[in-house]
Amino acid sequence: MLADLRTRTVQLLPTGRRLPDAVFERRHRAIVRLALACAVGLVLLAWVWGYGQPAAVAVFAAVAGPLVVAVVPGLSRAVHAAATTCSLMAASVALVHLWGGVTESHFSFFVMIGVVSLYQDWVPFGIVVVVVALHHGVFGTLQPHAVFGHGGEGNPWAWAGIHAAFVLAASLAHLSSWRLNEDQVLSDPLTGLADRTLLEEVTRRLLTRGNEVSLLFIDLDDFKAVNDSRGHASGDELLLVLAERLRGCVRPGDVVARIGGDEFAVVVSGGTDVARAVGERALIALSLPVPLADGTLVIHGSVGVAASTDLTGGSADALLRNADLAMYLAKAQGKNRLVVYADGMAEAASRRAALAQDVCGAAANGELEVHYQPTVRLTDGRTTGFEALVRWNHPERGLIPPAEFIPLAEETGDIVAIGAWVLREALRQGAVWTAETGMPLRMAVNLSPRQFHDGGNVTELVAAALAESGFPAEQLTLEVTEGVLVRDGDAVVAQLESLRALGVRIAIDDFGTGFSGLSYLRHLPADIIKIDRSFVTDLPRGRSAVTLITSIVELARTLGLDIVAEGVETEDQRRTLADLDCGSAQGYLFARPKPADRAGAALAAGVPVRA
Repeated sequence: MLADLRTRTVQLLPTGRRLPDAVFERRHRAIVRLALACAVGLVLLAWVWGYGQPAAVAVFAAVAGPLVVAVVPGLSRAVHAAATTCSLMAASVALVHLWGGVTESHFSFFVMIGVVSLYQDWVPFGIVVVVVALHHGVFGTLQPHAVFGHGGEGNPWAWAGIHAAFVLAASLAHLSSWRLNEDQVLSDPLTGLADRTLLEEVTRRLLTRGNEVSLLFIDLDDFKAVNDSRGHASGDELLLVLAERLRGCVRPGDVVARIGGDEFAVVVSGGTDVARAVGERALIALSLPVPLADGTLVIHGSVGVAASTDLTGGSADALLRNADLAMYLAKAQGKNRLVVYADGMAEAASRRAALAQDVCGAAANGELEVHYQPTVRLTDGRTTGFEALVRWNHPERGLIPPAEFIPLAEETGDIVAIGAWVLREALRQGAVWTAETGMPLRMAVNLSPRQFHDGGNVTELVAAALAESGFPAEQLTLEVTEGVLVRDGDAVVAQLESLRALGVRIAIDDFGTGFSGLSYLRHLPADIIKIDRSFVTDLPRGRSAVTLITSIVELARTLGLDIVAEGVETEDQRRTLADLDCGSAQGYLFARPKPADRAGAALAAGVPVRA
């Protein structure tokens, strides 16, 4: 009962950040020296005013005595602060008595309130109020003329209450000033959210109280592309909108902070279930279209969640680190999702960090190679071209799955150099095969979103690679994802149109998984759409998949676009796609991606790839 009452009372009190240890120690040493100086000064004053040796000794003992506790190492902050507060209060009481109840002597209490406010803790203020009330009440009854310089001796306890109320008001003023100052200093200047320092302090406070605490780490997906394509003003406008949405996703008492350019965090009192619910609301809120001055924008976020129950030491830094690790795993799994921290993620993060370092020199060190997966015409099963897919043979870890290193290269920006290398290598190989077979084989190469923003002029890169290899431009297909086109709008469309002016074809990869409708195809500079494997997987039994693919094929035919279906693995899927008049397909049914020598051998043999 008492413990619960204490907890509720503490929660009602205005509180601010916990002082760093070094700052607290510096302030405490200064206050101890001040209290000791007060003790010496009051002894001298007692002698000058003729109080005699016993009074001087009593004053010194009353003021300096608590300082013995204040300088003992290893005691808690509250004990140290309480000891110096008792010393300063004793000094104020002694001054009141030495000065014979002169009203101005009571001002020393308010001076001492200002001094103990440097501790930024409630304990000293509580001691001040209690000391003032008891002193004025008890000594105002026993020795009224020594306490009150007016008619207060007639009702000492009433005057004690009045003095205590003024002291309490002064204490509240100091605490409010402290909190308001911190709200101003410890907030993000753009969004008004808490900053990283305040987030860590709130987390530490909740952990100290023994509460179950969870923390969400939220990172916006591909935010850099927004700044690059639309400018920092639009980026700031977007952050303001998203910050307000995050505020609306949390409960009263939860704290939302901006801890980096596009990074946010939320500390919640509760376990993983509570944090997951907040995180899912945040994902939905972030994904809603944002109307900006220069057009509507859609952006997503990746969320990592960590709970104090997973900590051994109960550190706020460890909790934030665990949530950060979970967020990076959410990025690695495809972004726009929530991942809860689990044991082993630290090792996975260490592996990712090592791979991120190694991928930087993978192309220069000759560790990359291009595998080729054929594109097959469904009417006769003949190979019409290949898609170039990069593979990484790590010198120590062997073959690294693309799903593991491609997102890393995207994050680090190394995908720009890798993409340029793949383009040159694929065109060189395509030129060799075209010369050997005498057939106009097509070559498809994927372009990363980072190549449009970080890689300079994509058109110049492609033109140079075509000239270097001698590969015909009309046989090259450049694949981009639907989401890139929707998110980056006019800037990317203009670059794609300049690429088409070279004679190359543009394919929209993973069509149907982005945010656009089918009608959006009318506005894209595209020649081919590739139906995502997730729709093909449901064939032939999935009625909705059949209906959707039929609609895509009809619309593509109306717009004069070619169709390629990805992920064909069964004969039933191939037959259904052929019946739906889908022109071409790729998938394990025909061939897995192979190194150039193996893919070229099958091509030279003239064997239908599906065989």
